[in-house]
Amino acid sequence: MTAAPILPPSDRRPRQLTDPVALRRNRARADRLGRADPLHRIALDEVQTRLAEINRRFTRTAIVTSWPAFWAAAFPDAHVIPDAGVLDLPGDLDLVIHAMSLHWADDPVGQIVQSTRALKPDGLFLAALPGGDTLPELRDTLTRAEIEVTGGLSPRFLPMGEIRDLGALLSRAGLALPVADHLPLRLSYRDLFHLAHDLRAMGEGNALSDRLRHPSRREIFARAAADYAARYPDPDQPGRVIASFDLIFLTGWAPAASQPKPLRPGSAQASLTDALKPRMP
Repeated sequence: MTAAPILPPSDRRPRQLTDPVALRRNRARADRLGRADPLHRIALDEVQTRLAEINRRFTRTAIVTSWPAFWAAAFPDAHVIPDAGVLDLPGDLDLVIHAMSLHWADDPVGQIVQSTRALKPDGLFLAALPGGDTLPELRDTLTRAEIEVTGGLSPRFLPMGEIRDLGALLSRAGLALPVADHLPLRLSYRDLFHLAHDLRAMGEGNALSDRLRHPSRREIFARAAADYAARYPDPDQPGRVIASFDLIFLTGWAPAASQPKPLRPGSAQASLTDALKPRMP
């Protein structure tokens, strides 16, 4: 009987979904362009609105993001750090914002756990990221075009987390009072190439580990652009196309004794049956 070979540690690691070198390259190119696309501006507006609705002043804030200049301008007193595997977060924070980067994390739970540990009791974690039904039009048309031209399909799109699954990560990371909600968006573009330019400008190019390592045939994109214009025209602006995004927002609080707790099963003082009985006028 032959013994199984002992693999070196690098061969026993699970394969990463994301190529970190490609991701850094995409983000560096976006940083050189020096502008934020509409999606980041919308996310920032939503984050600021949510914070304004909380009756609390946050004095120690950290922001985890791949767009430090953009988010630091909105939160000048915050500690702004990159979304590395190990987050360089200071302790005793009362607010951590994970801004438009969590969807690229190979270990999103680990990112939230590290953020939770940096919070003081009753500190707030807030994340904004694309997810759910993001870019279905682009996925559809590029998939059709590649199959028609090459007879096969290559990895081009990052899998998007569903809102229910993303919300469950908050509890797994030890956060209390978890809430997940979303903002569906329909943006207008001249064509597929205009949309692709915006995606590159926000560092959202293809950085999957299993992506093709050679340029795709131009015929694929030409056919996809024509199909996009035919299938997904902007009904309000002739000659343009629509692109759908789904912005997900996650909020949770570091556990604290002062937070409301759910009642123990069977501890209610009133019967639901009695409450639902019709009352006499």
